[in-house]
Amino acid sequence: MTIYDYSAKRVDGSNQSLKDYKGQIILIVNTASRCGFTPQYQELQKLYEDYHEQGFTILAFPCNQFMNQEPGTEEEILKFCQTNYHVTFPIFAKIDVKGDRAHPLFQYLTKKAKGVLYDDIKWNFTKFLIDHNGEVVMRYAPTTSPNKIRPDIDRYLSESTHSSV
Repeated sequence: MTIYDYSAKRVDGSNQSLKDYKGQIILIVNTASRCGFTPQYQELQKLYEDYHEQGFTILAFPCNQFMNQEPGTEEEILKFCQTNYHVTFPIFAKIDVKGDRAHPLFQYLTKKAKGVLYDDIKWNFTKFLIDHNGEVVMRYAPTTSPNKIRPDIDRYLSESTHSSV
């Protein structure tokens, strides 16, 4: 299995197959609008702008499981992200990322990329880097600045370019 075996509901209510991102380097992030890490949206948007043309995307999955830091509706979440951080990368509908009701994608991600001290996602802005084959290659803590992920993005973009030649 890869992430391409999953789909999720977009913030606009449409269903999105992750197969649509096949061949891209992907950063999957569980997000929240009222979190101390929310300003990471700015760095995430910059990463998206810098790398999107090269085959990179970010998929944001809002989650309200951590101290109710994402209480809004999908429409409110989208408006917040676009108004405050000018986000243009895909935002999905609010989901659970841990526990019995965790979205199957996040069940898969946490099985493939264990945390340092734990397997479950412990907070907002946990990040997973996916290679061009749909495989989970890295997991980053919420405290990891998106800018610190740049070297890994460069590496996997370079590998995907060489493998497609």
